Amino acid sequence: MNRVKMIQEKIKDGLRAAVIEAREAGELQFTNLPDFVLEVPREKQHGDFATNLAMLLAKEAKKAPRQIAEAIVKHFDKEGTWVDSLEVAGPGFINFKLGDGWLYQVIPDVLTEGQAYGRSQIGNGKKVQVEFVSANPTGLLHMGNARGAALGDTIANLLEAVGFDVTREYYINDAGNQIHNFALSLEARYLQALGQDVPFPEEGYHGEDLITTVQGFIKIHGDKYLKVSPQERQDALVKYALDEKLAHIRQVLHDFGVDYDVWFSEKSLHESGAITRVIDELKKRGYIYEKDDALWFKSSLYGDEKDEVVIRSNGVPTYFAADIAYHVNKFERGFEWVINLWGADHHGHVARMKGAMEALGYNPDQLQVVLMQLVRLFSGGEMLRMSKRTGQYITLSELMEEVGRDAARYFFVMRSADSHLDFDLDLAKSESSENPVYYVQYAHARICSILRQAKEVGVPELTGDVKYELLTDPSELELLRKIADFPEVVAGAALALEPHRLTRYASELASLFHSFYTTCRVLNIEPDLMAARLTLVQAVKITLGNLLRLIGVSAPERM
Repeated sequence: MNRVKMIQEKIKDGLRAAVIEAREAGELQFTNLPDFVLEVPREKQHGDFATNLAMLLAKEAKKAPRQIAEAIVKHFDKEGTWVDSLEVAGPGFINFKLGDGWLYQVIPDVLTEGQAYGRSQIGNGKKVQVEFVSANPTGLLHMGNARGAALGDTIANLLEAVGFDVTREYYINDAGNQIHNFALSLEARYLQALGQDVPFPEEGYHGEDLITTVQGFIKIHGDKYLKVSPQERQDALVKYALDEKLAHIRQVLHDFGVDYDVWFSEKSLHESGAITRVIDELKKRGYIYEKDDALWFKSSLYGDEKDEVVIRSNGVPTYFAADIAYHVNKFERGFEWVINLWGADHHGHVARMKGAMEALGYNPDQLQVVLMQLVRLFSGGEMLRMSKRTGQYITLSELMEEVGRDAARYFFVMRSADSHLDFDLDLAKSESSENPVYYVQYAHARICSILRQAKEVGVPELTGDVKYELLTDPSELELLRKIADFPEVVAGAALALEPHRLTRYASELASLFHSFYTTCRVLNIEPDLMAARLTLVQAVKITLGNLLRLIGVSAPERM
């Protein structure tokens, strides 16, 4: 249950009624009531909520906003709204201060709903696809992939939590030029491993993991593929390598807490004729033209700097052509909201892809792209560029070995996707309040310790009426209000696709709990107050646990 939202709606209803009463009393003149907001002020002294309604009415009412606000305040009926007081502030804002009584209803809500607390049905079962990571299966998962995995999975968790029907999807780039170069790279490594002096392709993949892959192939097939055609040899190597790489990617992502509903093959778009069909449709609609023996899409019509090739002069479709067909396939499968997580280097691809969807008759607003900035890894105050093990980039597997899954996922979600992320290995491993994930998990573990102690000293199960009104210390009231905000935080983070709001809230809730525990004794006090505080502690535990599950991080009972 979202009590904050309920109170906001009651206040909004009261404002609408007050404005109409003021008009009936001849104090205001207007025809249409504008859309207005009720938001939480930045400064605590300005109350619990504030509205800009008076300023929005000023033009039509032909009065100063403060005069309008005073008329609204005069006619506002506080009954049933939990509003304790309201006042006109600044140029015409109306600030609302709530009484504390509503906060005492929060704990029963949390205890009753348990793991469902914070969840809602605002998504109303709408079909959403979240496509993320989708790394080329030509190497190992790196830091950028890791950030995409944590962000994408948390976004999917959030959308599920608020009632969307979510499908997680991985797009396998198993066709096109990168696979051609992959085949040439594997062939060179295979021939070299069997004693042949052959050059390595200029645009090949130099990763040490390819040598390991070829060694595995040789263990099975030996030199069998020395005496076949290059095409047969390359096909066999690519099939083996793709199976191996994808199996590894699946396992590493599973270990990271990420499991997909669909693994979609780019190759299937070529084989099914889907790319040809979509290019033909764009031709019919007048968005394709021929130049230099190639086919071009008029992407400049949609804000792109220049038009884009979709079919090369040799007749081979570009990656962009396959991507158009893939997105058409998404909409054909019935997804009403398609979300992609891409690296920031794909920025220029967004407008042309939205343009292609619009050209084909789809609503481009139903396609949303979250762009991720780079990750920089630090240790000992210095940036790490290479893996000690492989001499290449540091992999997701190595990161998890170093700091664990919890720290990795939490750190990747801490910053907005469009912000650069500096990942401090030393901080992620430290057991101190400076480590954000440790700080939050320690709060949960501390709560579990309090509840165990209560059981050990014979505190009975909390049944019957608890006197929540005994919770009057400012630290208790702040904690209650923060718990009450959780459903709105989840909804806001989900709809905005901003999972970093969760970690910010987690730090704030943990901080308020630690302050409360420093100020207020929980055990060995007057029984009624102890019961109230124990239920408050239990409500914090449930809220923190629910939040950490959304991020894919454990909620430990001991640390």
